[in-house]
Amino acid sequence: MTDLFTPYELKGMTLKNRIVMPPMCQYSVHAEDGIPNSWHEVHYVSRAVGGAGLIIVEMTGVEPDGRISSRDTGLWNDEQIPAHQSIVRGVHDNGGKIGIQIGHAGRKAQDALPPVAPSPIPFDERSKTPRALTTLEVKEQVQYFQDAAGRAVEAGYDTIEIHGAHGYLIHQFHSPLTNHREDEYGADLALFGEEVVKAVKQVTPPEMPIIMRVSAIEYVEGGYDLAYCAKICARYRDAGVDLFHVSSGGEGLIGSNGGPNAIQGFQVALAEGLRSLLYVPVIAVGRLESFEDANQVIEAHRSELVAIGRGMLKDPYWALHAAQSLNISGQIPKQYLRGF
Repeated sequence: MTDLFTPYELKGMTLKNRIVMPPMCQYSVHAEDGIPNSWHEVHYVSRAVGGAGLIIVEMTGVEPDGRISSRDTGLWNDEQIPAHQSIVRGVHDNGGKIGIQIGHAGRKAQDALPPVAPSPIPFDERSKTPRALTTLEVKEQVQYFQDAAGRAVEAGYDTIEIHGAHGYLIHQFHSPLTNHREDEYGADLALFGEEVVKAVKQVTPPEMPIIMRVSAIEYVEGGYDLAYCAKICARYRDAGVDLFHVSSGGEGLIGSNGGPNAIQGFQVALAEGLRSLLYVPVIAVGRLESFEDANQVIEAHRSELVAIGRGMLKDPYWALHAAQSLNISGQIPKQYLRGF
């Protein structure tokens, strides 16, 4: 029987359980120059103490204007590496594995003047009109992703997640809604993301798994469906992605939370569908705060891993409480046994 607390191995990374803390931006006012601070360290290390098998650090900008806001973290220079190393050590010392999501917000960069994108199409009527990247600048962006990945390796991360979801830059390139280019990156909408994956693979150890987060569907008229996403992701898989973190949305009025009618586990079927189409392991996500619901996803073999986002913001010890609720022994740190 496979359950939430069954170990999982992917290439050179072995997780003690199937519980993932997904990347969630902290928008910390003290993240000066993109450098993580004490808030970030306590935030991530406490989830390792709390029993999460894999912790993925929030979307970290590959260049300053690639951040969603100026309060976000970055890995665009070497001065940012030591703070990341400290977080990695803390998580490792407390029994967890840790990855980092690298990304670029593209037209959704709130503080960029102006933001950049595949095409000059604003996100909504309140957003700035982005400047279309030149072909040379697109290739420079690929280099930014590669450089950030190299720094993540130096910082000691166990895995790297490339952000290709939620209407950010890679998603903007592979979506027909936002890519109206006339160069090679408009003729082949998967090309930019594919080049990013290949560039990241060049600077990562062969035993390090590469994760990619994708939006399986777009909740807008004319948006792509799961079949289209699978064709794009097949390119990313063949370029070197080992595991897909399957979310949805990010274009139009409905974001990655799925809107007001989203129910618990509303994206699990998308992860299961992509998994069956591409024969790849997946992380399922989407309001899986219930211990029983999350465990059932794993027991039913609908995904390899489950990500607990808002539930783990609310409860740093979600994994420990899940073990208690599901009667799984041996999970509580001895320092906390009196509390349980």
